[in-house]
Amino acid sequence: MNATFKILRYDPDIDTRPHFKEYVLEALDPTYRILDALLDIKGKLDGTLTFWRVCGHGVCGSDAMQINGMNRLACQVLLQHVDTEKPIIIEPLPYLPIIKDLVVDMSAFFEKYEMLKPYVITDEAPPALERLQSPCDAELIMESSKCILCGCCTASCPSLWSNENYLGPAAFVQAYRFVFDTRDVAPEVHLAAVDSAYGIWRCHTIFNCVECCPKDINVTWHISQLKKRLVTDTM
Repeated sequence: MNATFKILRYDPDIDTRPHFKEYVLEALDPTYRILDALLDIKGKLDGTLTFWRVCGHGVCGSDAMQINGMNRLACQVLLQHVDTEKPIIIEPLPYLPIIKDLVVDMSAFFEKYEMLKPYVITDEAPPALERLQSPCDAELIMESSKCILCGCCTASCPSLWSNENYLGPAAFVQAYRFVFDTRDVAPEVHLAAVDSAYGIWRCHTIFNCVECCPKDINVTWHISQLKKRLVTDTM
């Protein structure tokens, strides 16, 4: 399998604006991932190509980028599932400031995450081993706990594109995870963070977040449950 990769490049030290550059790789195995191709390009064709990757197995979320117009993890996309008859277009996650090439600045993303107080709030002393839950209680937050904070969903959200202060879907999934955690004694604290001028009510249920989530989290459903909880708690 041969493939042409059209990659958006940007080096702030030498470029005035981002531009595309093409690379051709030959005799690739169909089970090659986009990440493998990027490593080959960097190792064999152009050592200046810059991107993030850590685990390479869909756990860390560091290699999130836009592949043929959709936010994905490069380590999860196989070449055999991509149309190689035309150039494979690879760009950094949209909207987020580009640091260099496919690396974006996630500072604002994590600042919004921290606003939620993303930890279990409790008034009990730490146990010797762990805070236990029933299987049913654990199931309530199981799907939301799969979020790896890759930023794919938030970078795909039109509400963020129109307002940089919008918290974004990843923040809401994390809020759900702690609001509905039965070990947490202060769900109102997490709820208050999303019930703001730039919070959950700016979600217009467009489903971009659901479509691109690499962990198949039904982000919109989790947002709807937070909205119901907010309405119920104020009645």
